[in-house]
Amino acid sequence: MTKVFKFFAISEGISYLALFANMLINKSYNPELYKTLLFPIGMAHGVLFIAYVLFAFIIRKNQNWNLKEFVLVQLASLLPFGTFYVEKKLVRNA
Repeated sequence: MTKVFKFFAISEGISYLALFANMLINKSYNPELYKTLLFPIGMAHGVLFIAYVLFAFIIRKNQNWNLKEFVLVQLASLLPFGTFYVEKKLVRNA
């Protein structure tokens, strides 16, 4: 289960960064590309975000996270690069 959580953590972080990159495309001179990419990237990010949060609940006991660590794991999903930090520092025994 830990390997699956690591996969979702990294994938969610990448999809989050892809959304930000897509916003930069919108600010550039190609708004049609932005509109084309928004739905698939947004949908992928939404699914990966939900999977990340659910798997965090599932492996909480396995990782022996106290409440502070668990809240940090959940809050990291809202920050760019946050899930990368969680995957590197808090997920053990992969």
